[in-house]
Amino acid sequence: MTGDSAPPRPTHLPYAGIPTFARAPIVDPGGDWTADVAVLGIPYDIALGFRPGARFAPRAMREASLRYVPPFTGLDGVTRLQNVTFVDTGDVVLPSLEPELARTRITQTARQVKARCRLPVFLGGDHSVSYPLLLAYHDQPELHVIQLDAHLDFTDTRNDTRFSNSSPFRRAAQELPNLVHITTIGLRGLRHDPEAVAAARARGHTLVPMDEVEARFTEIVEALPPDRPVYLSVDVDAFDPAVLPGTSSPEPDGFPYALALRVIAALARRHQILALDVVELAPNLDPTGRSELIAARLIMETLCEVFHD
Repeated sequence: MTGDSAPPRPTHLPYAGIPTFARAPIVDPGGDWTADVAVLGIPYDIALGFRPGARFAPRAMREASLRYVPPFTGLDGVTRLQNVTFVDTGDVVLPSLEPELARTRITQTARQVKARCRLPVFLGGDHSVSYPLLLAYHDQPELHVIQLDAHLDFTDTRNDTRFSNSSPFRRAAQELPNLVHITTIGLRGLRHDPEAVAAARARGHTLVPMDEVEARFTEIVEALPPDRPVYLSVDVDAFDPAVLPGTSSPEPDGFPYALALRVIAALARRHQILALDVVELAPNLDPTGRSELIAARLIMETLCEVFHD
């Protein structure tokens, strides 16, 4: 069919069409493009220590994002993300069982993406991918990480490996002299590596247990001087599993959605968010599909806060 007889593209239906993130056009990471927001998937989960499935998360979040295609007009009548441009750069081409080569490709592709957009959104993958992603920011004069997570992820080694999802920020701190501070918010659970906790504190990192988040809210937000460049890493196990069950290592008594968004909104208004990664979503562990819907919505609401003018 051609001309006037051709049917319209089914972009208004969340269950129809090709599921790029928020219906964004798909581009090559190293191509000739610029955008405000660029999405890159990292379907990698061979560094997990428990239940696999995070390799399926980028695709699941893309499908869920079709429920939240901007612009958005709220009850206040304000329209958000109306003039923000999006692209989807696809997934990093990963060798399935070559972790060193996988890390190299993740860093190389992330550098291509960040050079062409204001804010990259990285869809993990297990949390080990944050290490090669952070290496793409080696040229940032001052780099801070703010991490929403039930776990510290600062272990030196686990099961004789230095590159598991328990170690991304330990490796990044050792590799990047410009990484000056890490703030981890939402810590809880029965197991904490004493050596990792001591090493993080010795380096001056800020560790905030989940049961202190509300009481220390202002302190958390104001801990860094304003306008600092921040890499924001959201491990979805920061959320209470009653809210978001689809993750490898859920921990009870985590973030309710509203409190997590309140923290992110306050940080986004106070600092320069350089990048956002969302990791450890395992959609295969949540047959209801709500985990990826919540993750996709969190991304969109974070972008609303970053691009709030």
